[in-house]
Amino acid sequence: MRFPSTGGDGAVSGLGADDIGWTPIMEEAQRATSVLHPEALQLPRPERRRIMTVANQKGGVGKTTSTVNLAAGLALHGLTVLVIDLDPQGNASTALGVEHRAGTPSVYEVLLGEMSVVDAAGQSTQSPNLWCVPATIDLAGSEIELVTMVAREGRLKEALNSPAMDELAPDYVLIDCPPSLGLLTVNAMVAAHEVLIPIQCEYYALEGLGQLLRNIELVQAHLNPSLWVSTVLLTMYDGRTKLADQVTAEVRGHFGDLALRTVIPRSVKISEAPGFGQTVLTYDPGSRGSMSYLDAAREIAERGAERKTA
Repeated sequence: MRFPSTGGDGAVSGLGADDIGWTPIMEEAQRATSVLHPEALQLPRPERRRIMTVANQKGGVGKTTSTVNLAAGLALHGLTVLVIDLDPQGNASTALGVEHRAGTPSVYEVLLGEMSVVDAAGQSTQSPNLWCVPATIDLAGSEIELVTMVAREGRLKEALNSPAMDELAPDYVLIDCPPSLGLLTVNAMVAAHEVLIPIQCEYYALEGLGQLLRNIELVQAHLNPSLWVSTVLLTMYDGRTKLADQVTAEVRGHFGDLALRTVIPRSVKISEAPGFGQTVLTYDPGSRGSMSYLDAAREIAERGAERKTA
């Protein structure tokens, strides 16, 4: 065995990569560098703006987490992304570092027609290409106000089709829905072209899926014929359990190619990141969670490009 020599001050000399060999820290550092400096990889730009609703009426399946991390992954690779936080809890706004205190211009004013999407959007601290229309506490009572409005189901669609949107010109619009099938979620589905369904790799996550799909069919039949389920993302995957593999197999068997190849692992880093007002891609860019969301974002972008050329 050869030991590195030391200089007079005790410093190690003549120690190269071959001497050190592979280490987990070195691998994570390399992954982090590839995430934070992605100049070599530019994701394909969609032929037309892709508006995607991230929906599942079951809480805790990773809707908001997936919305913000996929948005960050797309934005880090050169695409302009707008996140619409349609959940009164405002968790997406928090994760993207966008102000959402009471009185802040928000999606509430957008739905009431008092403000354009562009005027309400704030730039995220995560990327100059990433914008978010925040949700404030005012949104909690918006469904009651929307009930009496004309064309109440199409308020968000009208706002997203406004000429003012050309000023921001996002390639992707991701809409984070509340964990319910109420009027806010219906607005999101009417406004969108595609639905992305995050599914937790646990049995109970499958129970409410049928109701969600029926609601999507109702929106297709009566309000938005062009809406379709384009993407299914498996989240909170724990490879140590047989249940996770069984749920994964069942979802892939039902949805086929709509389910992304990438699965999102159960990760402490993913859970910790929002507490620091960050996505996992900036909080811990070399982690498994970060790389998984980056791979999922790449897969979504590449699938969109494939459909365009097909």
